[in-house]
Amino acid sequence: MGLHKILRILVAILSVLGVIFLGRIIGEGDDAIKAAALEGDTAIVDPIAYIAYVVLGIILAFVVFFVLKNLVTHTASLKGTLIGVGLFAAILIVAYAVSGGDTTVYKYNNQVATETESHMAGAGLIAFYILIIAAAASMLLAGVKKMIK
Repeated sequence: MGLHKILRILVAILSVLGVIFLGRIIGEGDDAIKAAALEGDTAIVDPIAYIAYVVLGIILAFVVFFVLKNLVTHTASLKGTLIGVGLFAAILIVAYAVSGGDTTVYKYNNQVATETESHMAGAGLIAFYILIIAAAASMLLAGVKKMIK
């Protein structure tokens, strides 16, 4: 039995289970689900969430497998990939070094964010801004090169 046939059977099983659990959710109704969730009962929604987790896990496993397989079989692209990963890591390190701890007290779900959490959030924002500027610059540069040709 080939991998293709196994995957088709797995897809069929997950699809049928998803339809059954979706029918159960629709049959129960929004108000009943919201009332049960307020009491902490998520038994109606949990099965379809677990199916989503399984599908996400399968997808991530295949993506990682085929990316690694492609890197091993096509070693010419390995240099470019490592340069990209290195640049991304450098951006994250620079963003973390530039961002400072915020003295403002932030609350989320009645809990105070720590200085480390604040520092990481600032680093994430700075990294996001750097990547946005780099993306805009590369699109602009590509457009200018295309107009020149």
